[in-house]
Amino acid sequence: MNYPEFFDEVETIKLQDGLANILGAFEDGIIEFTYKEVVKSAGHSCPTVAGAYLLVKEGLKELYKDEIAKRGEIAVYFKEDLQDGVAGVISNVVSQITGATDKSGFKGLNGKFARHSLMEFNNNINSSIKLIRTDTNKSVELIYNPNTILPHKNMSVLMQKVMGSVATKDEKVLFGQLWQERVEQILLNPKMVITIL
Repeated sequence: MNYPEFFDEVETIKLQDGLANILGAFEDGIIEFTYKEVVKSAGHSCPTVAGAYLLVKEGLKELYKDEIAKRGEIAVYFKEDLQDGVAGVISNVVSQITGATDKSGFKGLNGKFARHSLMEFNNNINSSIKLIRTDTNKSVELIYNPNTILPHKNMSVLMQKVMGSVATKDEKVLFGQLWQERVEQILLNPKMVITIL
């Protein structure tokens, strides 16, 4: 399976999942997510998927500092409705990493490890996302702005050709390369695109 090399350069996200530990899925419940794994699940790599990954990575660093983040113990709030813009795409990535879901998630074992009702939409926040530790109630809000890293000047023309099915094979390859170059710059420069409130 071939993919852009920078996928392997992106910092991973490590969490401890009590449910995974109890059920013997991973030793001590330690789970490590890579950007490549998130891309496989999403089916593509784009500024939105990259932004969702960074929001979780940077948010968990702020919430847990030197502790390991606890998967399944993180509530997530969105300002937008699930149907708005890219909120659904972002929430899918966030759910994959944190375990949080709205109503569809795991109902728990004997009253523990429930994952449902940890994600809410249409919240009165002034950020892209709000993460809350359910054990301490400590929270962090983050804003993601990919417009600080602009696409290549040829992207617009190439996109029109690709979407219009008139691009040559070389133009299609170049479009994909330029697209991923921007994603790479976003992922490797989180301080340029993420603001912690």
